[in-house]
Amino acid sequence: MFLFGQTLEELQQLCAENGLPKFAAKQICDWLYKKRVLSIDEMTNLSLKARAQLSENHTVGRTQPADCMVSTDGTKKYLFPVEGGKYVESVYIPDKERGTICVSSQVGCKMGCKFCVTGKQGFHGHLSAGDIVNQIVGIDETDDLTNIVFMGMGEPFDNYDNVLKATQILTSDWGFAMSPRRITVSTVGLLPRIRDFVEQSQCHLAVSLHSPYGDERAKLMPIQNSFAHSEIVRLLRKYDWSGQRRLSFEYIMFRGLNDDLLHARKLSELLRGLHCRVNLIRFHASPDTPFASPDANTMNTFRDYLSNNGIICTIRASRGEDIMAACGLLAGKKELNY
Repeated sequence: MFLFGQTLEELQQLCAENGLPKFAAKQICDWLYKKRVLSIDEMTNLSLKARAQLSENHTVGRTQPADCMVSTDGTKKYLFPVEGGKYVESVYIPDKERGTICVSSQVGCKMGCKFCVTGKQGFHGHLSAGDIVNQIVGIDETDDLTNIVFMGMGEPFDNYDNVLKATQILTSDWGFAMSPRRITVSTVGLLPRIRDFVEQSQCHLAVSLHSPYGDERAKLMPIQNSFAHSEIVRLLRKYDWSGQRRLSFEYIMFRGLNDDLLHARKLSELLRGLHCRVNLIRFHASPDTPFASPDANTMNTFRDYLSNNGIICTIRASRGEDIMAACGLLAGKKELNY
């Protein structure tokens, strides 16, 4: 059993089962999440007997990246091994004083979005909370991180319990003690879990939208057939987003499909009065997809229309496209060029 990825409460239970004092759980947390040790033997304020006893059935459970690719723009794509001989990818994005890590939550994905390379891999398993947090502490730039986004491989809310547990480890005093305002969790729109997340977490929320028209969105994202975007927006209007917590909508732009002013007008009508922002993302070409990216002028015009109609709108800079690290391109494959 792995210790890394366990909460303080779980470690307290583990200590009780092993005849260790309750305070030992806090000591173990310090070693795991603050000192980031790789072995139980390094937990030197536990007695030799306690360490030996823990080592009989437990290990720390940290893994190092199998490889790393570096983009011409400084973006890094890390490859992490996970259970079952599979791999997931994480992306580190440096940007002046900011350092962002984009982490994965599943091996592959069930959602089947038509433009996403990850979805074409199929679904191969959930990541544990330890697998998720390991992506954050397993990179060279851990100490430079200012932001964490759950926008890598997989649908975070399809692995809700482990994702929520990972954010608890990241934000708790006994864990990494990060502000939840530094963490954003993205979803394609699993409505029941959106409700749970808003009520159980203080992290930022991002919803993948990609079209303001239901029939068109359904062709891009099958989840629309189960949870309509209009119902998602209706739910989100019930909550107060005017404070520090941020609500954003991700909008990948496809040339000739969803990038005209008709779509911009419909999108502004859908979101009018909701305190949120829209992040426009240029589509990144991938094999066997019929989509193309719009030009910069089209994206700027779309952004300006939304901005002029009271919606905060930004164009997200594309990073790491040359190493297949940009949005929608993660595949989790260990190939010869790694």
